[in-house]
Amino acid sequence: MSPRPSSRHTTHPVDELLPIPRLALYGFQHVLAFYAAAVIVPVLLGNALGLSPQELVHLINADLLTCGVASIIQAVGVWKVGARLPLVQGVTFTAVSPMIAIGLGAGGGTAGLLVVYGAVITAGIATFAFAPLFSKLVKYFPPVVIGTILTIIGITLMPVALQDAAGGAHLIGTPAYGSPKNLAYALGTLLFILALVRVGKPFLSSLAVLLGLVAGTTVAWLFGDVDFGAVGQADWFGVTTPFHYGMPRFELLPIAAMLVVMLITMVETTGDVYAIGEITRKKVDADTVARALRADGVATVLGGVLNSFPYVAFAENIGLVRMSKVMSRYVVVAAGAFMVVLGLLPKAGSLAASVPHPVLGGAAVSMFGIVAAVGVQILGKADLREERNTLILAVSLGAALLPTTVTPFFDRMPDNVRAVLNSGITLGALTAIALNLLFNVFTSRSAMEIDWAEVDDGDGIGAVAH
Repeated sequence: MSPRPSSRHTTHPVDELLPIPRLALYGFQHVLAFYAAAVIVPVLLGNALGLSPQELVHLINADLLTCGVASIIQAVGVWKVGARLPLVQGVTFTAVSPMIAIGLGAGGGTAGLLVVYGAVITAGIATFAFAPLFSKLVKYFPPVVIGTILTIIGITLMPVALQDAAGGAHLIGTPAYGSPKNLAYALGTLLFILALVRVGKPFLSSLAVLLGLVAGTTVAWLFGDVDFGAVGQADWFGVTTPFHYGMPRFELLPIAAMLVVMLITMVETTGDVYAIGEITRKKVDADTVARALRADGVATVLGGVLNSFPYVAFAENIGLVRMSKVMSRYVVVAAGAFMVVLGLLPKAGSLAASVPHPVLGGAAVSMFGIVAAVGVQILGKADLREERNTLILAVSLGAALLPTTVTPFFDRMPDNVRAVLNSGITLGALTAIALNLLFNVFTSRSAMEIDWAEVDDGDGIGAVAH
């Protein structure tokens, strides 16, 4: 009797259930790589709206709890919800500026949060309902659009990593910002990660980011630059309750602004799904995209109910999957379980938050750069010899850099318009989508391509109409 085929040869790496110790290690690595980006949204929003420290802690706990539940839903899949891919769910950076504008427009404080949550819940329901139709529109998001958006995400997130490497945005304007010591911590962490990837065995390389964060934090602690005081002051247990700040308020203009945000996040999630499919060699189709988008919608509604925010498949952790080569979606389930625990245990969350900014920045440089690299890889599937595709990429990159380069331009815009457009990811993505519709969809003009055969023959550059 012939031996039974090993499940090792029949199970796709995405569906492989690893031993619990490895699941725990890899899952915790995802949490550490994700944590800083996860808490920065509630911190930015809470500070902008003038929330008290206690209210801010509640926002962070609610965010982490919802991130964990949403990630588990996305990775495991429930009914037609969840892509069943190693995608970590996190708060979208695209929503930060609009939420701040909405909250301040409603008077700030917890009153502003109620209007934000009304818009978030409505946008989440719309995302869930629109997911099947949007998944059928994927043909309007070819590699040139998806690749451009992912490249923009990596490029626009890189300054966040570099600011952390310099000591954190909160130090801007002080002598400590960009100090040699901070840069040494960041560079040391990055070099340690690179060394593990270069000389380490596959298992050791897969833990490179986690070990880099631990090593960097340990060195900083030895030099007295890690403060664990917040851990001792934090409570052991804290539960976020639905509608903690009161019942949401539903207002038309804030809802419209959030709907635009969710449209962009749907494009972002679509790109992330195809990117993770590219990395894991797992087939992605319209149904996969629809399930991923439904998970975004469910998570966003859950966020509005549990005092959190809009959710999207997190591009940052795609870089970690690529670097670690660990493709099991159950690793994300483990990460989700850790995040739920962190959301219920403020003291444990404070411990993870003790990783110094420069150490996080050193690790993030590699991960955010990989997100951009995945975008470039997808752009390789587009014909960039074709002038229209080249213009889509070129102009979209320029638009993405506009908000951080010429801020006075956006200061003169009406509040509602500025809330939507004052984001490099949003503006760059909208530009790529609009130009693709203009050049490649709503047009009958023949596309002109360089005839590279003529170039190779030395006959000069010609053009071929299609």
